[in-house]
Amino acid sequence: MKKVTIKWNKRLDYGHQWIFSNEVISSFSHYEKGELVRIHDHQGKFRAVGYINPNSLIAIRILSRQDEDINKHFIERKIDMALNYRHAVGVSKYDSYRLVYGEADGLSGLVVDIYKDYLSVQLLTVGIERLFPVIKDVLLERFLPKAIIVRNDTSMRELEGLPLYKEVVYGSVDEMPVVQEDGVFYRVDILEGQKTGFFLDQRSNRLFLRKLICEDREIKAIDCFSYSGGWALSAMFKKNNLDILAVDISEKALGLVRENATLNNVKVNTLKTDVFDFLRSKRQEDERYDLIILDPPAFIKSKAKIKEGLKGYKEINLSAMKLLSKEGILVTSSCSHHLSREMFLQLLQEAAADCNKQFKIIKMAGQSEDHPVLLSMKETDYLKTYFLKIT
Repeated sequence: MKKVTIKWNKRLDYGHQWIFSNEVISSFSHYEKGELVRIHDHQGKFRAVGYINPNSLIAIRILSRQDEDINKHFIERKIDMALNYRHAVGVSKYDSYRLVYGEADGLSGLVVDIYKDYLSVQLLTVGIERLFPVIKDVLLERFLPKAIIVRNDTSMRELEGLPLYKEVVYGSVDEMPVVQEDGVFYRVDILEGQKTGFFLDQRSNRLFLRKLICEDREIKAIDCFSYSGGWALSAMFKKNNLDILAVDISEKALGLVRENATLNNVKVNTLKTDVFDFLRSKRQEDERYDLIILDPPAFIKSKAKIKEGLKGYKEINLSAMKLLSKEGILVTSSCSHHLSREMFLQLLQEAAADCNKQFKIIKMAGQSEDHPVLLSMKETDYLKTYFLKIT
């Protein structure tokens, strides 16, 4: 394992796992993409072990603060620790959950999701892709899956100079799994669906929404950017008073909504259209809704897109606020890690002021427990969800 010399700093002392290219003293020409390296500071002191990518802004990702080999034993230990954590916080009782969440589980660049007997894997970096043969062996031994699907179709790989592709690397997928979440059934498209097939990170928030739905009156609701209907179907669990419309630009996603509604013996109306256009049209029609859910894709993919993304978030939240009925509830999310909680809250405050309505915050939430946040890395804290009610 080659040695690399860097400028050590307090951020790294606090536990951050990324070393940026301008912090590397050694010449990048000495290293291959994804090569494992021993990291030393400018005084020659050993600091960590990680892997390097000379062509990436995040030049080195730390795997261990111990001087140890990154081998099968190391991967086994990390995956076992990740699984034990899921047992401890109670998410392993579900038949679907995130097993490995990158940096938060000490395996930077790796995502592993469990969907019953299937494992869906994302390899986000060159270094973790080089380690995948070992990772694959450990996953096969620990979990005995029917199949392992590699979902390397995320744009994050492009930042590492990696190609985008999807592949079943073990076993076969004869049919899409049906998973259960708190009494609701969902068919998960593990081959072509968004992310790795389902939005596992909103599980605890979907469950919380159920508590807010009064059963003493009819409720008119919209699930915007609905994808496969996770929010809508969870809200309808054991309730017959919801008239809910799922809105999405993708007909394939809405097909999953209808299929999942059938699985749960409920009816969800669907509409294929652009959510921005839909909300504008409903404002012109002076419609009112008792519950509006906004769970859009990330509008801010990089720091350069913050201004543009803020405009988009502001527009949909302002539109939704204007469409709410008296004492209506807005559930609004952002999964853009470049949008801080403070920025999102300020955006919501400005939107509320623009429509001259007062809201109380019922709950400020984040991602589910199987997506743990590192105290030392704000980058692992990406999901912001606010439950707001008109006062």
